[in-house]
Amino acid sequence: MRDTDEEPSAEYLFRVRIRVESSDPDVRLSPNRFETTLSRAAATPGADGWLFFRDNLWRGEVNDEQHLRELAEESLGVPVEGVEFRELRTDPAYLDALKEAIVADLTLFRSDSVDEALKKYLGSSIHVRDAQA
Repeated sequence: MRDTDEEPSAEYLFRVRIRVESSDPDVRLSPNRFETTLSRAAATPGADGWLFFRDNLWRGEVNDEQHLRELAEESLGVPVEGVEFRELRTDPAYLDALKEAIVADLTLFRSDSVDEALKKYLGSSIHVRDAQA
């Protein structure tokens, strides 16, 4: 059960394809490529980094795969061969705060409404989880 004093929370989920290589010529991995889910905490709306979705996504897809592969490689320390956006997983309080931050300056999103802005960048990839979960 969620404590009502907790901060609203959300995370971006990505499917990443990574490659693991051995520096030892006597060691071989098979398979050496696999897919996994990478989650990245979403910054509090209005705080530094909160525009991650605007800067990196378009209609629910990664807008610059090379850039996000590089970010993932920095975080994981292994080569990343591919990255695909899956969803923004959020609780209702975070989504409300996100909508408030967007409506405060719709010009940042070149949109006429909050719904248009969310769809423009996240597509239909917003998964709201019950606050009780």
